[in-house]
Amino acid sequence: MVKLSVVIPCFNEEASLPSTLERVIKVARECVTNYEIILLDDGSTDLTWELIKGACLNNPSVRGIRLSRNFGHQIALSAGLQSALGARVFIIDADLQDPPELLPDMMRALDEGADVAYGRRVSRDGEGFFKLVTAFGFYRFINWLSDIEIPRDTGDFRLVNRKVLDAVNAMPERHRFLRGMFAWVGFCQVPIDYARLERIAGESKYPLKAMLRFAITAITSFSVRPLRLAMLMAACFAVASLLGILYVVIGHFLGGTAQGWTSLMVVVLIIASLQFLLLGIIGEYIGRMFTEQKGRPLFICSENCGTEVTAG
Repeated sequence: MVKLSVVIPCFNEEASLPSTLERVIKVARECVTNYEIILLDDGSTDLTWELIKGACLNNPSVRGIRLSRNFGHQIALSAGLQSALGARVFIIDADLQDPPELLPDMMRALDEGADVAYGRRVSRDGEGFFKLVTAFGFYRFINWLSDIEIPRDTGDFRLVNRKVLDAVNAMPERHRFLRGMFAWVGFCQVPIDYARLERIAGESKYPLKAMLRFAITAITSFSVRPLRLAMLMAACFAVASLLGILYVVIGHFLGGTAQGWTSLMVVVLIIASLQFLLLGIIGEYIGRMFTEQKGRPLFICSENCGTEVTAG
């Protein structure tokens, strides 16, 4: 039985991967005698896969999986989680913003009875004002919408045991928000505070467009409150419309005349915009239902390297 699996999704990480592997291997050896490192190449266009193949040749504990195209960070991570053999699984990105040296503290937390030890960011170095503000607001907004409590200021950086991993792997959805999925399954989860560091090389794989798409996935995966809010807005505007009709009818019988085409057009445009917004919210949920119903594979592997660690 493998004692520890380390899952590292990679997308164009040729500059940072050698340092990441060096530090991860060092800390894994300090914690356990039997480990595996699973490197997921998520359709990289640089030399990431060549580096992964070289690492597999140099270290029998390293395995590489190459996806057939870029499926996205959460899908690549899911591929690694489904391949992991360890009794405990350590999730970390290749950019070293999350320090692998936190693994011993996480292992200790699981030894003391926790099922999940997740990293909680107390500071974020090297990130601009916009990223800090949006990250701060995102977790508070998603928790306001969601029916479950998702830990604030956390990412996918965590250590989980096999029981939790099996529960998450059994969840079939294709639009995946893994930190929410880990929160949803429950069990005993404890935070490990740390200072998030600046990337050692490369650039963020989450530009504004990707962040917005990720936020929409998080909201639609763990909340139907936007639909309820849509119903509430529709009800409010229905009441306002009835009051407007009542005002016009009373004015007609009292001899008043309707005035103001400008104000009328403003009201029409507001109502039309609201209708399109509500249709967009409903359409987003319907589109995700359509994707789920197609039942396509979550990911496709095009190449593997390394061997599975099976020793006890």
